[in-house]
Amino acid sequence: MRILQLCSAREIGGGERHLADLANSLSRREHDVYAALALSSPLRAGLSHLPGQNIVELPMRNSLNIASAARLARFVRANQIEIVHAHIARDYPLAALVAGRGKARLVLTRHVLFPLRRIHKLTLRRVAFVIAVSQAVADSLRAQRIFRDDQIVVIHNGIDVEHLKRRREVASNRSNSGKPLRVGMIGHLAPIKGQEDFIRAAAIVCAQRSDVKFIIAGEDKSRSGEHRRDIESLIRELRLEQRIELTGWVDEVADLLSTLDVFVSPSRSEPFGLSIVEAMAAGVPVIATRSEGASEIVDADETGLLVPIGDVEALANAIKQLLADPDERDRLSANAARVAGERFALERMVEATEDVYRRTLE
Repeated sequence: MRILQLCSAREIGGGERHLADLANSLSRREHDVYAALALSSPLRAGLSHLPGQNIVELPMRNSLNIASAARLARFVRANQIEIVHAHIARDYPLAALVAGRGKARLVLTRHVLFPLRRIHKLTLRRVAFVIAVSQAVADSLRAQRIFRDDQIVVIHNGIDVEHLKRRREVASNRSNSGKPLRVGMIGHLAPIKGQEDFIRAAAIVCAQRSDVKFIIAGEDKSRSGEHRRDIESLIRELRLEQRIELTGWVDEVADLLSTLDVFVSPSRSEPFGLSIVEAMAAGVPVIATRSEGASEIVDADETGLLVPIGDVEALANAIKQLLADPDERDRLSANAARVAGERFALERMVEATEDVYRRTLE
């Protein structure tokens, strides 16, 4: 199949990592894969299996840039694209316009829970299927009544399970005796990700234990950097400068996960939770809030611990419980690694997406 992946993202997050994994895997399966990206997109470096001539960069500042639409339509026709697959809501109208100018069929992926805007009702009549990355996202889409129920397909994000497993095995061969226990979280710096709750829980734990270090990985995507400033201010207020490390953006998530003893997802809302699945696959015991995505991924007390959203005391108690019980950490991580391999392997995601493409062309 000849497939165009369309994404105007100017930063890398879970959805962009998903797109890169999907595009590279489809290319390895001998599909002709193309990509349309924003100018100077950081995604280009991640599309390692796509030939340079298969990638086009163009201005995508708004949803209906006519000049970009015309150029992209020519690219689609010249390369005889069969499937246009868009991943961000602001790209959906552009993708619909480009597909409408030729014979290509339109597939969308919805990564978030936010409602679509009114303009999408006018531009998405050519959609064949919408892929929801979780059942929670699918339920949100159905509630908006923009698409028919039979157009919505749930395909969980997939990860390279073997890569994460190998990184963990390498790390386990290094001696950690005498080193602090490490509790970490991953996510862009924003109130919805729950860094403030994580820090306040860390303060409770640190008041009772001196052998624990907390790691917050992720970058601030706000224009003025106010989220990082707020987090740094709270860390100073609670006098945790020596106990909490802000790492910024992490290029290789597997390397960070391989150093952790406990992974925490304190999100106040989570459409899927890619980092949760990665931690499970890496063999790191997981504590998560009962957000939409986490509740769909984690089997409580079997593959991880779930706590109420915003309950700092419950979060701190769960962290203390796992830090004090290595056997329980081992049990949860073993169960989680097995389930991650069964339910969230990259191959399963790619095969399910290929099936959507085939159904689209039929």
